[in-house]
Amino acid sequence: MKDIEKPGRGMYDLVIKGGRVIDPAQGLDGARDVAFQGGKVAAVEPDIDPAAAREVISAAGMLVVPGLIDLHTHVWWGGTSLSVRPEPVARRSGATTLVDAGSAGPGNFHGFRELIIERSPVRILPYLNVSFAGIFAFSSSVMVGECADVRLLDGRECLRVAAGHKDLVVGIKVRVGRNTSEANGSFPLDLAIEVAEELDLPVMAHIDFPPPSRKDMLDRLRPGDVLTHCFRPFPNAPVRRGEVRPEMIEARERGIVFDIGHGMGGFGFASTRPMLEAGFLPDVISSDVHVLSEHGPAFDLLHTMSKLWCLGVPLVEVIRAATARPAEALRRRDLGTLEPGAAGDAALLEVREGKFDYVDVMGERIIGERRLEVRRIVLGGRLWHEVEEA
Repeated sequence: MKDIEKPGRGMYDLVIKGGRVIDPAQGLDGARDVAFQGGKVAAVEPDIDPAAAREVISAAGMLVVPGLIDLHTHVWWGGTSLSVRPEPVARRSGATTLVDAGSAGPGNFHGFRELIIERSPVRILPYLNVSFAGIFAFSSSVMVGECADVRLLDGRECLRVAAGHKDLVVGIKVRVGRNTSEANGSFPLDLAIEVAEELDLPVMAHIDFPPPSRKDMLDRLRPGDVLTHCFRPFPNAPVRRGEVRPEMIEARERGIVFDIGHGMGGFGFASTRPMLEAGFLPDVISSDVHVLSEHGPAFDLLHTMSKLWCLGVPLVEVIRAATARPAEALRRRDLGTLEPGAAGDAALLEVREGKFDYVDVMGERIIGERRLEVRRIVLGGRLWHEVEEA
């Protein structure tokens, strides 16, 4: 992609011209130009004079969306066995904000902050794991639940570290279930909620094989808390014989946030189809990218978004679930939108048409006719990198 006109020396650092702007937070879907200045969005208008910008790029035939937010990733690379490098994930997914879902716990969060978060070109916002060690033993050969040993669950330590890094920590993460909390059941979730209440933070809760049951978890969660892996396959699936379980409906009415969290076990077509047919769309689409899912079945955020689009979720709602809704869950009004004054983040996406193979965590396959791919990313009001044409 080449600059379309000779840049001027005007008021804007960068102008993106001629794209289809989709910004659900503002109700925008149509041809617009987007201008950036001083690291923030400066204007969204039908036609911005190229002479007013120092750099101008064409988005003809592209979607221009706010910088995508992946609400569930694992990027404490080198410090935890499950994590991947953040920059390659962001580059291929159009994400300008990666939310790490509890890779680090109170015992190793300081290293995550100094060695990864503060050195990353892309924004990383972490949930702090309620377990002291974080997700410390997760691989194809070793799998130990961080909440299985009650000696690793110290609420005072979690509170101390979360409070000490409250400028960065966006919530408390907890994994409960047969493989993660074992005999401790729901106790880690109760502890995470108690810590979160002290700091006025949300909880992100991972649902796994029972116990606890889906209902036990939902009954505990508060408005604004996130249930991740919300469309997981049986057991603890959100549907029963094709019907949405009543506790799911009641929890949505109370303000629980439902997040896909695809990963290697969190997203099944058999659960998703009846949910969508009933009009129960996910609030948030996220990848749960880690060492066991980055090469499939999740791959990355755009791949997961493409699956939901091919299953019938309208494109605008797919974009909303990776921009406005995760920004709301994070309580960050400056993210997930192209409103003037917001963070100067955007992604230029191409819609590829053809026959694309999509697989869920159970191995079920569908053929989709479209796929979203990133072409350029704007981070902090400037082109972050070039993405080669496929």
